[in-house]
Amino acid sequence: MRTLTPNQMSSTVSSCLQHAKALGLTPLEAEWLLLFALHRSLDDRAWLRMSSQDHLEPHTVECFQSLCLRRVQHEPLAYITGQREFYGLLLLVDARVLDPRPDTETLVDWALDVLQGLPSPWVVDLGTGSGAIALALQHMRPDAHVLAIDASADALDVASANASRLKLAVNFAKGNWLEPLARYDKGPRDGWQLMVSNPPYIATGDHHLRALRHEPLQALTSGPDGLDDIRHLIKHAPMHLANHGWLLLEHGHDQSAAVQALMKQRGFEDVQSRNDLAGIARCTGGQWKHKANAG
Repeated sequence: MRTLTPNQMSSTVSSCLQHAKALGLTPLEAEWLLLFALHRSLDDRAWLRMSSQDHLEPHTVECFQSLCLRRVQHEPLAYITGQREFYGLLLLVDARVLDPRPDTETLVDWALDVLQGLPSPWVVDLGTGSGAIALALQHMRPDAHVLAIDASADALDVASANASRLKLAVNFAKGNWLEPLARYDKGPRDGWQLMVSNPPYIATGDHHLRALRHEPLQALTSGPDGLDDIRHLIKHAPMHLANHGWLLLEHGHDQSAAVQALMKQRGFEDVQSRNDLAGIARCTGGQWKHKANAG
């Protein structure tokens, strides 16, 4: 791997960005990391371009070099900068939770469609991680009753801190998937109208895991085919859904057919998938219309 010491790097904005490109960073990554090293907003990319010939202090150059080397090692930008924008919200994140992906905004879009016209809906985010989905839904639907569940106390610490900082009234519960619902005394009497989840869906041993080694493994993998947790949610969700309630799941780029089949086999109706911005089916969901036969 090619590296550059601060003494080898020119000290202008432009030359620092060029050296970062030589290390293999994209222009956007380089600009974000330089702005972070300068303690400026990550939205100040226009300022960088106007200041391309400005000279930088040696300590800034050294900091920028260190950040670039972390990124070359595939550490997510969100972990390096400690923040990630998701659905218009600035979330604080670290290695205790998954780095929220733009693909997951597709799940939020679909959830908001489902909630349209429902007054004060009851919503559960299963495996909330940083709280991205739950917080986005609460932000867009302030009237909703949103519960976010995670088995990791560390993840709940991150998510609840984000909720507090953003002043969003999401409730949190610790436990494995749907287990906390049996003892959650604030829930709806007739069941939850929407359940959403971005569960682990990568197969154990998948070669893609090498590039994700900085992220928590338990939030990534789910059995030999990546579908163990999805099977669990599809099997048990109907016992907690309201009549005509929806279950929406994010999954891998090649798993939509398998997830649709699992939902139809369980008895969900209106089963369908939604594409992300790249045109890839990344979310699948269905509606439960058999409340009397949910077991």
